[in-house]
Amino acid sequence: MDEVKRLLEGFADRAAEGLPDADIDADVGRGRRALRRIKRRRRVTGVLCVAAASALVLAIGNQVKWWGNGTEVAGGPPEKETASASAGPAKVPSAAPSSGQTMSMFGASVVELVANKEAWSTFSCTLAPKGWSPEVPMTATRVVLSQPEMRTADSAAKVVLQAAPQARSLQQVRVTDASGKTFHIGTLDGRLSGQVKLSDQWLLVELPTGTVEWPDDVLRRFLNSCTVN
Repeated sequence: MDEVKRLLEGFADRAAEGLPDADIDADVGRGRRALRRIKRRRRVTGVLCVAAASALVLAIGNQVKWWGNGTEVAGGPPEKETASASAGPAKVPSAAPSSGQTMSMFGASVVELVANKEAWSTFSCTLAPKGWSPEVPMTATRVVLSQPEMRTADSAAKVVLQAAPQARSLQQVRVTDASGKTFHIGTLDGRLSGQVKLSDQWLLVELPTGTVEWPDDVLRRFLNSCTVN
């Protein structure tokens, strides 16, 4: 700054005639103030640049996390899972029922078949659904099974066994051969039903309307345990 002052004094000595004398001290003061303003602007500009660069880094980092969503991103390894996520077992999507299964295999209770030593008129079944018993009177071609708490006369809520010389026409039929017999499972008037050929007649079992407690394999076991005399 002293060199600037000496330079200004040299110019002042050679000032043109008619011009006022130069105020060297005022000029030096203005120069100092201008220099301080320039330095302040540089410091503020530097701080703003650092803040902008930091914000840019954070924004890019957040975008990488969002785009990657836990998968590998070019240029770096995948983000590690948190302890709580890695501690528990991975969730597996629930399987949908196949065409030969009912909803009873996926949440609802399944009918339990137990040993049966009682003949139901002309029907003899070595297995019976637990908690179900035949209603009276029974006929040679029809037996109705119900539970003790049932107080309705609507057979659509019960299990109905029927014997007939001809097979009934079922809808959405699934045919399975087992134990030397051919089992037909489908729907009859909206009820899940199964039938099988026994010697010279057919045994038809109609299940309660809307039931989900009789998977196909349980119904086949029940049909296979029955004979009609």
